[in-house]
Amino acid sequence: MGVRIASVSGLRGLVGDGLDPMVVAEFAAAYASTCQPGPILVGNDGRSSATVFEHAVISGVAATGHDVLLAGTLATPTLGLLVRERAASGAIQISASHNPPEYNGLKFFQREGMVLSPEQGRDVLRRIEERNYAWASVQNLGRIANLRDPEFEHRARVLGIVDVDAIRARRFRVVLDGCHGGGARFGANLLRDLGCELVTLGAAADGLYERPPEPTVENLKQIPAIVKAVGADVGFVQDPDADRLAILDDSGRYIGEECTLVLSALRLLKDRPGVVVANLSTSRMIDDVAHSLGSSVIRSPVGEYHVVRAMLDNQAVLGGEGNGGVIDPRVGFVRDSFVAMAVTLDLLATQKVPLSKIVDRLPSYKMVKTKFATDRPITAEALDHVREQFPDAKADLRDGLRLDWDQRWVHVRGSNTEPIIRVISEATDAAIAQELAQRVGQMLTRN
Repeated sequence: MGVRIASVSGLRGLVGDGLDPMVVAEFAAAYASTCQPGPILVGNDGRSSATVFEHAVISGVAATGHDVLLAGTLATPTLGLLVRERAASGAIQISASHNPPEYNGLKFFQREGMVLSPEQGRDVLRRIEERNYAWASVQNLGRIANLRDPEFEHRARVLGIVDVDAIRARRFRVVLDGCHGGGARFGANLLRDLGCELVTLGAAADGLYERPPEPTVENLKQIPAIVKAVGADVGFVQDPDADRLAILDDSGRYIGEECTLVLSALRLLKDRPGVVVANLSTSRMIDDVAHSLGSSVIRSPVGEYHVVRAMLDNQAVLGGEGNGGVIDPRVGFVRDSFVAMAVTLDLLATQKVPLSKIVDRLPSYKMVKTKFATDRPITAEALDHVREQFPDAKADLRDGLRLDWDQRWVHVRGSNTEPIIRVISEATDAAIAQELAQRVGQMLTRN
């Protein structure tokens, strides 16, 4: 079968060795067979293999009787917004997110403009397993049409949540690395709309990545020097489908994806205090900042769907994850790098100090992310055993196990796609975080 990962979140695989047009057409048909009547949007994140798989997706969707609205190359959050804007029954983004260029995949959306729930994802997988597709007769095959200016509404909504005049007055100098992805063009246009002097990298949406596409500090070795050399106020780095944002401050310092949500909270909660939703693996910085601004934080299981579901259930004003994802319900229900960029500039315009000074004032925590190989799944009994070793901690068992103390926490969960256990810990001291992660991981993998 090659390298292929099919889960409730969608499909991802190695092109030509696990992922091929036939597989993609079947997954598209299975997904479309679960959708209510109405058109289905199709977009892509600009990968070099997008055209091949776009035709396969179109075939699978149209063969089930759904009309296809082609959105072309665009960001994942834009496609999510378009689902609601066009009253579509769903959408498929051809994307492998932050995976290397030899990968591609499919991400599915429900008609509310958010990713599928686990139950909906399992329905798609069942149809694949049973080969249960709702094929249409020749008289009822879907038609295909192109969308014009698919980014217009998204741009308007993002501009509508910030003080455009205040940002324009500052004439910020910005470095934007669009990673040759679906959000590169939109990001540049948005920043120009905000009056920024722009230095662009990876501006062509062609999938010809000049660096590993995940925006981690290890993968951005050239960007700090560029930010410093051009005297930029801020550096923004997207992943190919533009649902995540990493930020560098005016000194060229990589401040990390964990800070992206925190900076947005600093600005948005000042004027609109309320509930913030973050997943169980997100830094405690968000709790400290939210509480300082008269707001509260609700934790959800890991996964974009769970964050959005909790946001809707609790009428949250902001949500996101520590991977650089920010969700503002006034714009949409998908992690959105454009929201994060615009709000960060709004924060700079409001506070009128360099970003480096704002970051230096943030709560200081050290996070450790580790993984441990295992040949068996984590059982409830194993998690109970770990919990019993830390009787003074507050325990949360909704998604693996999270243990909380006043100055530290640890979250352990099994991977759905790899034979590993992921352990994330955070403390005010790096050595404490490291020791905690190792101790918990070894408890679960010790024979």
